[in-house]
Amino acid sequence: MSQQPFHVPRVYLSKALRVITYALRQWTRPSEHAQSWADVRRVTDGACTMIDLHYWTTPNGHKITIFLEETGLPYKIFPVNIGKGEQFKREFLAVSPNNRIPAMVDHDPPGGGAPITVFESGAILLYLADKTKRFIAQDLRGRTETVQWLFWQMANLGPMAGQNNHFSNYALDKIPYAMDRYRNEVNRLYGVLNTRLADRAHVAGDYSIADIAIYPWIVPYERQGQKLEDFPHMKRWFDAIKARPAVERAYAKAKEVNPNAGGIRTAEERAILFGQTAASVQAAAR
Repeated sequence: MSQQPFHVPRVYLSKALRVITYALRQWTRPSEHAQSWADVRRVTDGACTMIDLHYWTTPNGHKITIFLEETGLPYKIFPVNIGKGEQFKREFLAVSPNNRIPAMVDHDPPGGGAPITVFESGAILLYLADKTKRFIAQDLRGRTETVQWLFWQMANLGPMAGQNNHFSNYALDKIPYAMDRYRNEVNRLYGVLNTRLADRAHVAGDYSIADIAIYPWIVPYERQGQKLEDFPHMKRWFDAIKARPAVERAYAKAKEVNPNAGGIRTAEERAILFGQTAASVQAAAR
C-alpha cells in the first residue's frame, strides 16, 4: 500500500520560521537586551503577529526599522517611494492621512480586537514601546524623561534639520539668510544634545526610543554642515549606537529597499515633494 505524502500546514511552517528568527535575534544580542523563552512562546502562540510598515528610506523611516530590529517583532515592509508620489495612493492615505511616511498597521494590538493603524514616527515609537514594554522606562519619572526627549527630536531636531537640508541642498534659489538660520539652529541643537550626553551614555536613562528617534537625524551630519568632532560627547554616543547590530540591520534593509538612494534627482521629484498644496494632494490621490 502506497503511503500518502505528509504535508505540513503552511501556518505551522510560518509559525516555526517566526520563532526561529526571533530566537536567533535575541541570542545574538547583548545579554542586557536578551528576552526570555516566555517572549519566544508569545511569538509561537501568535501574540506577536506581523506588523505592516509603510516605509521609505528617510530618517523618520529608519526610526521604526531600528526599533523593530531591536525587539525582533515580525514585520513586513511596504515601500512607499515618496519621489514617485506613492504617498498619495488612497490605500496609503487610509493609513496615513497626512500623506507622510512612516505609518504602520498592527494586526495584533494589545488587548486584541481589530488592527490598529498609527502614523507619525514619534507616535509609532511610543505605541510600540508601550506594546512591548521595551526601550521606555516603566516608572513615571523615567517615562517622562524619555518622552520629553522623544518630543525634543520631533519638535526641534527633525524639523530644523529638515529645513536646513532643504535650503542648503535642495532649494534652487540659495538664500543665505535661510541657509545660515537653519544651519546655525541645527548647530545649537547638536550642542544641546552634546551637553545632555556629557555625563551619561544615553539620552534618557537606558537606551530608549529617545535615542532611536534622534540617531537617524544625526547620521547625515555632513549634509547638515556640521562636524561630529565639535561635539565629542555626542560623537561617542553616535559611534556606540551606530555599532549596534539592530541599527546595522535596519540600515542594511534601507539599502535593499532603495539601493539608489541619493536625494532628489529630477524636476518631477522636486515638484512632487516640494510643490504640495491641499488641492494638489487631493488631485493626486488615486
